[in-house]
Amino acid sequence: MKVRKAVIPAAGLGTRFLPATKVVPKEMLPVVDKPVIQYIVEEAVASGIEQIIIVTSLGKRSLEDHFDYHYELEHRLAETGKTALRDEVRAIADLAEFVFVRQKEPLGNGHAVLCARDVVGNEPFAMLWGDDLVVAEPPCLRQLLDVYERFEAPVAAVQPFPPQEATKYGVIAGEQVDARLWRVRDLVEKPKLEALPSTLAVVKEYVLTPDVFDHLERTQRGVGGEIWLADAVRALAAERPMYALEFQGKRYDVGNKLEFLYANVELALQRPDLGPQLAAYLKRLATTLP
Repeated sequence: MKVRKAVIPAAGLGTRFLPATKVVPKEMLPVVDKPVIQYIVEEAVASGIEQIIIVTSLGKRSLEDHFDYHYELEHRLAETGKTALRDEVRAIADLAEFVFVRQKEPLGNGHAVLCARDVVGNEPFAMLWGDDLVVAEPPCLRQLLDVYERFEAPVAAVQPFPPQEATKYGVIAGEQVDARLWRVRDLVEKPKLEALPSTLAVVKEYVLTPDVFDHLERTQRGVGGEIWLADAVRALAAERPMYALEFQGKRYDVGNKLEFLYANVELALQRPDLGPQLAAYLKRLATTLP
């Protein structure tokens, strides 16, 4: 079955970016001139996704407004001759069909995904974190979907890390079956260094089958009293084939302040309208640094 839908959990408080996220959702923080979540949505759409399900919470109304028409703004832009900018702003709402679901309690990322169950229905779906950005061609999700279409099985995006860094993530155990592709036997959340099953950590996104919802419903609350998606995925991998793909592309954890800055600088450098001047400034700046 074709994967048509994507779920983006976007209900978190964004505490790593306080005080900026006191009233502005972390997913709306800009990388250059687009909010982070728009990059995530554009990746999904470029990969063939038709419906985007965004799980929000109290105080996240700006996410809904961003993916809607803004007639007053569009009229004002057209009136002042800024038709190209008007068209760009309007096109955001036409990227896909958008559905917004509320997570009424902060019960974890697994619970946030479970909130989308009625909209997803009995279909495979993509799950993308709202603060994990990958610049790649083809898009990271398209790479995962190619694996899903080959095996019709769940797929996780993984990235190699130094052992000390890998212990901060969910790490897969399994065997390699193809170039950059592994059959997953287990998923160990934040393993101890001495028991590290591999250095391939799950990041960015999954393609999941609808039976993951049954596992989410049965998943007990874990650390922090929350329901974790990783626990349900681990149970899923124990009962059916699952794969992990070491994707190709440049990843930015834009929920991390330093990588958020890296993303802004590096993506701005790639733009012809900003890159040359920014590069010249950075060269000047480098001469003044100790």
